[in-house]
Amino acid sequence: MTKALIFYGGWDGHEPEATSAIVERMLTDEGIEVRREAGTDVLAEDDLGRYDLIVPMTTQVQVDKDALQNLIAAVEAGTGLGGFHGGMGDAFRMEPAYQFMVGGQWVAHPGNIIDYRVEITRPDDPVVAGIGDFDYRSEQYFMHVDPGIEVLATTTFDGTHAPWTKGTVMPVVWKHRYGAARVFYSALGHVASEFEVPQMKEILRRGLLWAAR
Repeated sequence: MTKALIFYGGWDGHEPEATSAIVERMLTDEGIEVRREAGTDVLAEDDLGRYDLIVPMTTQVQVDKDALQNLIAAVEAGTGLGGFHGGMGDAFRMEPAYQFMVGGQWVAHPGNIIDYRVEITRPDDPVVAGIGDFDYRSEQYFMHVDPGIEVLATTTFDGTHAPWTKGTVMPVVWKHRYGAARVFYSALGHVASEFEVPQMKEILRRGLLWAAR
């Protein structure tokens, strides 16, 4: 049976307990055996490699260096990594080795909660096939990203809240390889209510299943 680990916590504004419970149900419905743990202590366990998928859902926390290296080693050896929004894209702000693995890091969301458009760039990819472009209301993430990622969806900043960003095309959904593993990320999903947006939820579901070993 496919096994997944979710670790959650950090900033309460991302509703980590509620959103992690939703993701747990999502994966369980796919027949995956899920373990959900608060905090990052679980990353220090010797056998992280027994998981087929690890889902970080913790924002702006400190992590023990050895535990982080343990996570990175497990992913490099083949354990899939997948997640969304700040829970994965701003988990460990002071850890560039983690950001290298993820493929990007959050830096800003001008205007906070705003309306914007998500544009599918790879409609032939199974993670986003048949979904199409859609309007979204949330934080429009501005991120520093690895130019080597495979971008599946983007958003374009109109400069209303930060004029110097006008016309900037920013990745929203991507995947890439890290060592022997598959890594998936979506910038969508600020709070639990956003799982009611079918496109957001379906992209995440497909992306996590793609990342799982």
